[in-house]
Amino acid sequence: MGGGQAVEHLALQGDRLKFNLRTPMGHRLDCNFSFAGLRTQVERTIGRLEQEEGVRDGRVLSCVADVCAAAQHAVCAHIAKRTHRAILFCKARGLLPERSPTLVASGGVASNRYARQLLQVITDASGLELLCPPPRLCTDNGAMVAWNGIERLREGIGILPSSAGIRYQPKATFGTDISEEVKQSAIILPPVKLRLAT
Repeated sequence: MGGGQAVEHLALQGDRLKFNLRTPMGHRLDCNFSFAGLRTQVERTIGRLEQEEGVRDGRVLSCVADVCAAAQHAVCAHIAKRTHRAILFCKARGLLPERSPTLVASGGVASNRYARQLLQVITDASGLELLCPPPRLCTDNGAMVAWNGIERLREGIGILPSSAGIRYQPKATFGTDISEEVKQSAIILPPVKLRLAT
């Protein structure tokens, strides 16, 4: 079982309200994602709990399910809130079709049922339809890229003989960057209840 799947499995048995993990970047009026602050919160919480319980390497916290439930909620709420702002921005700018506007969620994160539920809350509140492939088809995007590379290598298609002359861009642009426009719009999210039973 992968890490994300294990967290989801344990979260089903936990109480997310046992730990108050803040959703990241709540003060930033953009659609960017960042999980570094949340990771730090979770690490500190686990470190404190390990000291309190005297947990040593190889042992598991007695409240591991509660930590997983709280962490899963914070991650999924972050995704839902940022997506909600993106939907509202697109609606305000007329970027969505009038008939059947739809949000498609796929990839590894979309295999998480809790994430799907929170996205459903957001799309319901925004008047959009949510489409997600079955979880078994929501695999890690990196694995899809690697698989593509394997198939190309086997067929000898699109493989360069050497890396000479190749320029790498760690943050290559994809389409038009409208991040500043989103920030300038200063969209305040309306209250939406993101509390679900795990």
